[in-house]
Amino acid sequence: MADWNSNKYLAFKNERTQPSIDLVESIELINPKTIIDIGCGPGNSTQILVNKWPNSKIIGLDSSKTMIERAKNDYPNQIWIHEDAQNITDDNKYSLVFSNAALQWIDNHEKLIHNLWKIVENNGAFACQIPNFENMPINIAINNVLNRYKWKDYIDNFWNKGGHELNYYYELLSKYTKELFLWETRYFHILSSMKEIIDFLHSTALKPYLEQLNNQRDREEFEKDILQESKKYYYEQSDGNVLFPFYRMFMIAYKK
Repeated sequence: MADWNSNKYLAFKNERTQPSIDLVESIELINPKTIIDIGCGPGNSTQILVNKWPNSKIIGLDSSKTMIERAKNDYPNQIWIHEDAQNITDDNKYSLVFSNAALQWIDNHEKLIHNLWKIVENNGAFACQIPNFENMPINIAINNVLNRYKWKDYIDNFWNKGGHELNYYYELLSKYTKELFLWETRYFHILSSMKEIIDFLHSTALKPYLEQLNNQRDREEFEKDILQESKKYYYEQSDGNVLFPFYRMFMIAYKK
């Protein structure tokens, strides 16, 4: 895929950061010495870690050069690494291996989780949040549009590389630890219009589809089709706002 657009991503900064806050506040570690934020993006989630544990050595890692450049610009006194999480080795260990809404873009979660667990030091933790996009109504709307004849010849189906339920992650992590905590939360984002659903997804879930279209006219038409289809599943409240429930899965595993 083409590189990420940090400005569009941060247009919904509060909505994207809240899961990081909730995950960090649930981690029962006292003064972790070292932390790595896998898929740190522009650094918004990393700041939650910095605020919680200001004396820890915290590293932000992301495969997107654009995102890392934005993080370096906004938070120049922190450590940022441009690297693919799949290339991480166990040369360095961390008290906390953390990830917020990033692992769904990476292949082979069985291998990925195994590799990330190897870099957790003893008495440390692995903690992550993954969107449960597969079960969201907007995903049904997108798939309905993709199956229409007008788009079949232009867009290949893109599968969310997460695409798993929590029982899948239980099976992966329970092989390593019995101190494992899993939960799911629905965040009801209050958007000002139906179009804001498309704006929210433009730089993330819709990105793999839009990149397959050759011109701006087609991209706009594709988004209009999704907007129209999404009206079957979402609607305006009496004040004109739209509630957009976003499903997210959380897991924390402690290494003893």
